[in-house]
Amino acid sequence: MVDAFVDANLLGALHDRCIELHAAGALRAARIGRGESAQLAPEVRGDFISWLTHPERDAEQRLLARLDELRAEMNRELMAGLEDFEGHFALYPAGASYARHFDRLVGSDARAISAVVYLNSDWTEEDGGKLRLFTDDGIVEIQPLGGRLVAFQSDRFEHEVLPAGRERMSFTGWFRRRPSEGFL
Repeated sequence: MVDAFVDANLLGALHDRCIELHAAGALRAARIGRGESAQLAPEVRGDFISWLTHPERDAEQRLLARLDELRAEMNRELMAGLEDFEGHFALYPAGASYARHFDRLVGSDARAISAVVYLNSDWTEEDGGKLRLFTDDGIVEIQPLGGRLVAFQSDRFEHEVLPAGRERMSFTGWFRRRPSEGFL
């Protein structure tokens, strides 16, 4: 966990971009599964997302550059073998949550490190919306404070998003590595 991973100016621009995408109808109800088996399951996952495939705004480009610096540092310090990053803006309406899950997709080991950058400003304990991580030592709950980065191994830590009392926004994604051949 790193507080102030993005500065206040970048945080504001990313927050505004998420709001802009929402107002334009570009955030879509998130699905579970992938490919043709992907399905809406609001009882499991209540967020709305927009994948960042072509960064159009300076703020998006700056965030991706910052994440790429982190990728290079993890490769240098941990020999992680991370090749790229995929991510999306996410908005949880008040009361929405995401049930306990792993981020690694079935049949693929490409997602190595999950990362979340929170885009909320003035978040309080009473707002809820914590990220709950299930670790070997017990449960860790993390407040979604604006500018905070949380990163963890995608295949090791189950986690869930608890309901919030107001909209909860983030940029969420995965540092990926080349998939192992024959991984099932």
